[in-house]
Amino acid sequence: MGFLVGLVIGLVIGLAIIVLFVRCENYRSKLRNELVSSSSHLSTSFFRVSFLLFFCVLSWLQARTVAAFARMTVEDSRKILRAQFYPSWVVFSERQKLTWLNEHLTKIWPYVDEAASELIKTSVEPVLEQYRPFILSSLKFSRFTLGTVAPQFTGVSIVEDGADSVTMEMEMQWDANSSIILDIKTYLGLSLPVQVKNIGFTGVFRLIFKPLVNEFPCFGAVCFSLRKKKKLDFTLKVIGGDISTIPGLSDAIESTIRNAIEDSIMWPVRKIIPILPGDYSDLELKPVGILEVKLVQARDLTNKDIIGKSDPYAVLYVRPLPDKTKKSKTINNELNPIWNEHYEFVIEDVTTQHLVIRIYDDEGVQASEFIGCAKVQLSELEPGKVKDVWLNLVKDLEIQRDTKYRGQVHLELLYCPFGVANGFTNPFASKFSMTSLEEVLKSGADGTGAIENEKTVTKKKKEVIIRGVLSVTVICAQDLPPADLLGKADPYVVLKMKKSEARNKTRVVNDSLNPVWNQTFDFVVEDGLHDMLILEVWDHDTFGKDYMGRCIMTLTRVILEGEYKDSLQVEGAKSGTLNLHLKWLPQPIFRES
Repeated sequence: MGFLVGLVIGLVIGLAIIVLFVRCENYRSKLRNELVSSSSHLSTSFFRVSFLLFFCVLSWLQARTVAAFARMTVEDSRKILRAQFYPSWVVFSERQKLTWLNEHLTKIWPYVDEAASELIKTSVEPVLEQYRPFILSSLKFSRFTLGTVAPQFTGVSIVEDGADSVTMEMEMQWDANSSIILDIKTYLGLSLPVQVKNIGFTGVFRLIFKPLVNEFPCFGAVCFSLRKKKKLDFTLKVIGGDISTIPGLSDAIESTIRNAIEDSIMWPVRKIIPILPGDYSDLELKPVGILEVKLVQARDLTNKDIIGKSDPYAVLYVRPLPDKTKKSKTINNELNPIWNEHYEFVIEDVTTQHLVIRIYDDEGVQASEFIGCAKVQLSELEPGKVKDVWLNLVKDLEIQRDTKYRGQVHLELLYCPFGVANGFTNPFASKFSMTSLEEVLKSGADGTGAIENEKTVTKKKKEVIIRGVLSVTVICAQDLPPADLLGKADPYVVLKMKKSEARNKTRVVNDSLNPVWNQTFDFVVEDGLHDMLILEVWDHDTFGKDYMGRCIMTLTRVILEGEYKDSLQVEGAKSGTLNLHLKWLPQPIFRES
């Protein structure tokens, strides 16, 4: 509103000045023609001086306004206009400029190129060999130079993360003219020189100076890592040929290069450079905990098929490497798939890492079609406590401008840190499935042979099996949608265990949208961690039944807590909740696969 008012006032003042100037010129011309006396010249000179003073004052005021805006800080701008009123392309950076560093780096870059090229080549080649595609027998560098164009550091910021270290993050942009040639050999004896060109990179590097000591240069070692990879583009070209002549070769090499970068330098992986003598093993990458993930279900997925429905499957990862990525089974012809699959991820840095879920439509022999993705920050998880979340799927995790609804995915998450006496139990841990006999074998009746017995039991274990009795009390439902012509319904609930297929149902409550049942049902569950309880709400009719909605729940929470009450939203219905009381009586057993 203030901007519009200022614009109107500016236009009015501008028009007034133009009108005044025209009238003054007309008046001056009239005086020049009619008056020849000195008095006429004096009044004309007086007007000129007044007009000049007016423009001087106006210019001074404009200069003061521009100077005031120039002195404004980010906080001043946020006070004038709230963040939600700024367009999406306005970004307030907290990083400081590094013009001086870029100037010096440009001068010394030829020496950096000569010194670092061979070091990078010898460091990256083993990683390339590790991720070498199966169609290739050899993948090495025949030439590697960084080129003549130095990278530009566009900003630096300090991260507060502890008193014993200094952490610095530097944003870098590099449009390189590197000379990189890969010597590729296939099992058929064919040798191809492949050039990596047109490299464009934007990312954030993290430098950690740790530990701080009282000896110059005041820190013992430097750790560096690629904290965030915003953009990495490059093209592949066979020297003297066309890389597209071999189907799949370009994609395989590109995937290998990206995996090598991810595995060798992408955070939380870090390279350690000792500055002072000492033991810096504590700075190395180490696992800090385990993330237990249960992929429960998804709903309202976007249909990617013209005929029929999508065939969705999920890909989950914390670090996007082939051996650390999990893939679910494919549910055919379903937009509301139920997976109920469990995965385990090793966590190296809970403060910065996140879990990514990507949903695809399986197209058979063709490339899968992307449906949507979501992520969960691990720092938001409370250790030892199961978090049940529904996540909205988006098109892109970095640039979230697409507001299209793509569906939701349902997860259960449990983070268990290592080496913490926290008093909670991880139900997915191997020891949870031990019987009393196995615990005696593990500890040893006379205190001897404990280690041997533990190894024997561990070798036999293939999976965690939790057996018990699930007691479900269906208390009532509230605000169910009407299913009959008179605005009422005759609801009842069907209870099913997904894995064992055991079924039960409540009685029918006639003419009610808020039925009360208070009925209890017991289910013998053979595998509690991998089974699910499905509750379907139906409307009873004289000549059939009408589906109203359902509730799906895993047994993880009731296994951990033993007993609790919950109110669940009825999925597939316009309204309605189902109130339950669940109780778990454990009977853990050991089963060999």
